Amino acid sequence: MNSMTGYGYKEAVVDNTQISVEIKSVNSRFLDLSINLPSFLNPLEARLRKLVSEKIVRGKVDLTIRVHDNNSTATVSADLAAAKLYFDAISQIASALGKTADDIPLSLIIQQEGVLNITHQFDAEAYWQKIEGVFNEVFEQFQAFRAREGENLYKDLLSKLDKLDECAAFFKKWQPEMESRFKEIITKKFNDLLGDHADENRIMQETAAMLVKYTINEEIIRLHSHLSALRNEMKSNPTPGKRIDFICQEANREINTIGSKNQFTEVGQMVITAKDALENIREQCKNVE
Repeated sequence: MNSMTGYGYKEAVVDNTQISVEIKSVNSRFLDLSINLPSFLNPLEARLRKLVSEKIVRGKVDLTIRVHDNNSTATVSADLAAAKLYFDAISQIASALGKTADDIPLSLIIQQEGVLNITHQFDAEAYWQKIEGVFNEVFEQFQAFRAREGENLYKDLLSKLDKLDECAAFFKKWQPEMESRFKEIITKKFNDLLGDHADENRIMQETAAMLVKYTINEEIIRLHSHLSALRNEMKSNPTPGKRIDFICQEANREINTIGSKNQFTEVGQMVITAKDALENIREQCKNVE
């Protein structure tokens, strides 16, 4: 079980190139992956997206890579024809002002647009050879963070699940008492209405019919089944977040029904305890991948 919260970061110098990689994530219903790269590394985005999505199922993940190459990648070329045209035009202006060509500084010609052209040659694959090792180390760090957080979540969820098991056992123990109380209520109503004319067989038939509707036996069975399913998901499913939330919704229905049929203060208090534990599980599963 992994948490959706994670962080990893490293800076390194590889072949005279400064590289920094940062990965961080928070909760999200689905995988929401943002990749921030220098524009010349955009050809690597698809590869990085594939590497991350193969390991991450849910979460809002931000991956940022920064690169500063201490080796110059610039190529400078001069447009001599443009420089001559600028010089001739500026010379005409100088002559009109009583100046000579010697008064025209070279820097004035060089700074004119198009005289010097600077281009950069970037090889994304060559940069990937430098970045890959740093990225892999940061990604492992990020995954380890998520695993540690996930272990803490797992322990907390198990403690809440143990409490729900106690509640289910309590409901099972009190089921006969609840049915007995219900029988007493039905019998009293018949006696109050019919007095000495009450037919005991009729009372038993009506009570049996009503118990089919109001007994909590089926709810207890289904609740145990849901709790068992929760344990199985937590132990065997590496990404159980969505399944946990769905099963909790089903378990909540059974607890609500037990509460609606209850006639005892003790059972009512345990219903509140069960609902509180279940709500805690539902809140925590929002952090589970």
